Amino acid sequence: MPKADEPNDKAQQSLDARLDAFEARKAAEKPVRAASEKAQQDGYRLLADLIGGVLVGLGFGWLLDRYVHTSPWGMVGGLLIGLGLAIFSVVRKATKMSAQASAPSPQQGKAGEDTGDGPTVPKQKRD
Repeated sequence: MPKADEPNDKAQQSLDARLDAFEARKAAEKPVRAASEKAQQDGYRLLADLIGGVLVGLGFGWLLDRYVHTSPWGMVGGLLIGLGLAIFSVVRKATKMSAQASAPSPQQGKAGEDTGDGPTVPKQKRD
């Protein structure tokens, strides 16, 4: 008759193995998840810049209308100026983010090292 206080080594080893497998799977998913989260953050940042630029332009237009009494034209002008500046800012930031994303990272390989990309024809020396 087995004792009740005796530990079940087989069950504990099985649990340890499953836990190790789970941690290994999570560690493998981490880089993919981080890249996805960064892309989402960048998208939300661009959206916030666009909306913020329009709202700031409307706010300045409203203030101009309020103090100079140019009823709808201050808000219309502020909206157009805010929208134009916001689009300019978003395009500039998106271009910079795209350049950073397409730049080769140090992990991809060093300069002059064959990474497997490109033609398979060997390079020729020029005199």
